[in-house]
Amino acid sequence: MPTPAADFDLVLAYPQWQGSGRARRLPRGAAAAARVCARYGPTAAVPLSGEGAPHGGVNRWTAILDQFRAAQAILSAHDPRRVLTAGGDCACDVAVIDHLRRRHPDLTVIWIDAHLDANTPQTSPSGDFHGMPVATLMGQAPPDLAPLLAAPPLSPSRFRYVSAHLGDPGDWAFQRDHGLAWLQPGERLTGPVHVHFDLDALDPAQFPHVAYPEGRLPLEDALETLRALAATADLVGLTLTEFAPADEAAARDGAAVLERICEAALGR
Repeated sequence: MPTPAADFDLVLAYPQWQGSGRARRLPRGAAAAARVCARYGPTAAVPLSGEGAPHGGVNRWTAILDQFRAAQAILSAHDPRRVLTAGGDCACDVAVIDHLRRRHPDLTVIWIDAHLDANTPQTSPSGDFHGMPVATLMGQAPPDLAPLLAAPPLSPSRFRYVSAHLGDPGDWAFQRDHGLAWLQPGERLTGPVHVHFDLDALDPAQFPHVAYPEGRLPLEDALETLRALAATADLVGLTLTEFAPADEAAARDGAAVLERICEAALGR
């Protein structure tokens, strides 16, 4: 009997925590997310690089850069067309989106998050890289990362926020200067799409397992958004980030939601 085809060409376990300012629970969440995501395709894991040292205004930057290189090598070796990523912090998506944009030059990125994530090392009040991936992808990468990015800067016209409502002054300035827009109700996207899903976008009354419980997005609305994208677009990427359960019971509870998110992204 033939083996059923995988839902994704690659499941990337990318447990990066060094980009977060509240990282203590992220390793538990990344491990639980990887167990869920492993059901949907062959898995490869990005090795961690220790604490890391600050550099250029970014905390723990040396480890983050090492992990980016390791992820890039995995993605280059496997060259997947469709990628499901079990993060870590939000910044793990930089390597994934860079790969998918090389594979799909007309890729649209949907950023589901409570936060704008559009700071730069110069504007960030914290120095935490998980608040910088949007600006990084749009041409404001730290200097020693920029030459490693294979794709050109992401055009704002190929980007939509969902539920983002929090940011520092630098985030909002970047959003205004680049005209970054929100996905509108009923907006129909076609072509290749990648979804970045920071779980802190969700209403914490429904999903409390995050380090920054500041979201507003009802779970059913999030699932419906994913199903709508899967129905009209070619959903080639999904990255789950910032899962921070307090203990193993919370990890199991949250994992059930992560499974629903994956299923919705597959149009189920």
